[in-house]
Amino acid sequence: MTTDHVWRQIEQLLGTATNSVILVAPFIKKETFRAALDAIPAGVQKITCITRWSLPEVATGVSDPEIAELAEQDGRAVVLLCHNLHAKLYVADDRCLVGSANLTGKATGRVPAANVELLVEADVAHPEVQRVLDAIEGAAVPGTVQLAEQLREQASLMRSDEDSPRVLVPGQDRQPARWLPETRNPERLYRVYNGRHRHIGSDVLAGVLRDLAHLDIGPGFDEQAFGSAVLARLRAMPELHALTAAGRMNLGDAQADLAATGDFTAEQAQRAVETIAAWLGYFDEVHLVPVGPWEIRLGKELT
Repeated sequence: MTTDHVWRQIEQLLGTATNSVILVAPFIKKETFRAALDAIPAGVQKITCITRWSLPEVATGVSDPEIAELAEQDGRAVVLLCHNLHAKLYVADDRCLVGSANLTGKATGRVPAANVELLVEADVAHPEVQRVLDAIEGAAVPGTVQLAEQLREQASLMRSDEDSPRVLVPGQDRQPARWLPETRNPERLYRVYNGRHRHIGSDVLAGVLRDLAHLDIGPGFDEQAFGSAVLARLRAMPELHALTAAGRMNLGDAQADLAATGDFTAEQAQRAVETIAAWLGYFDEVHLVPVGPWEIRLGKELT
């Protein structure tokens, strides 16, 4: 078996297409995507590519948002984004390949030191194939050239930031680093998420991008949906257990708990708690109550 066996499977399948092609893979590299487009007969006029663009993953180099430009140049292809995508599926008319291989050089064996991957043929009408395609259709958003350029710019900024979060390799034992909100002005988050950061200083912008990378919110959200996603992430934080469980949290106790971990000085713990309170004030319905040390409580303040 040759090292590019998986690529030959994909190339052969795509070459049989007469009507439509669907390419589904979380990670897609530009050169392999170009080769896939070249393998599809000119008579095929509908090519749908579903992938995901995560800011840390683009910064790490496992995925190329520039495939949007190739799709636009091809004229037949559209790129859609599904943020929780993990399936790998290649469809030509009523035939498909299902397995582990992303559309990258290493996964398909088009470059040295290829991965060990598997693709098996299946019927497009198989219930599980249809379930995945239906789930994607309900969740996908357009992967436009404009969005691709925005992600690339943000990824470049993140790559130059020594403190940016790193993508964990599957199977790696190390757990993700503890995350606490960093930016003191949570209203900046959605602006930067949408690529509007021209008047934000570089140090502040780096902190916002780190927060966005940790939040890991997929592209295409409007401001209300984005705020709901941030709030869900906040409420899941162990540091806010008292607030979510009892509806109130003593800020002095929260500060002391952070300092007791040994990871924060008293000043850093105070700043972290103040920042969390600012985020909750912006994304949630809470109010501060001066009872001994200040408390933050869920719900609107009664007047």
